[in-house]
Amino acid sequence: MAGQEYEIGDLLRQKGLTLGVVESATGGLISHLLTAVPGSSDYYKGSVTSYSNEVKISVIGVKAATLKKYGAVSSQVAEEMAAGGEKLLSVDICLADTGIAGPGGATPGKPVGLFYIGLAYQGEVFSRKYDFHGDRAQNKQSAAEAALDWLKEYLNSLNG
Repeated sequence: MAGQEYEIGDLLRQKGLTLGVVESATGGLISHLLTAVPGSSDYYKGSVTSYSNEVKISVIGVKAATLKKYGAVSSQVAEEMAAGGEKLLSVDICLADTGIAGPGGATPGKPVGLFYIGLAYQGEVFSRKYDFHGDRAQNKQSAAEAALDWLKEYLNSLNG
């Protein structure tokens, strides 16, 4: 799927939209891919890598109660990360991820390779669940690519 970040850039420019990212398990990889595109400063405003729960709460605005009830790797947290990032970064659309890259970190019901991607757009928030089966680097790459795939799909679905 190499090159989709260029298509995303074209779509964001065409639609006049700005983008931000809040990353956890991908550790900045989504941002890296997006900023590899020359001219990405036209639409890409920035990111926060909120690896710890403390940063998710204090910087992004994820509710401590949500983390306690559902755990950091959950659709609820992915959605709160995306919504918080949309506000914090003052962007039209925000991608977020949370997951278990591995090799450790698995818990009952949450295996290595489990990721949730969040997407916020003008007050609407969505999430998708993914299960990857690679090593740590492969899982991070797969999650970043999945996030960009979904973003491209979402942008293509918007009118205007």
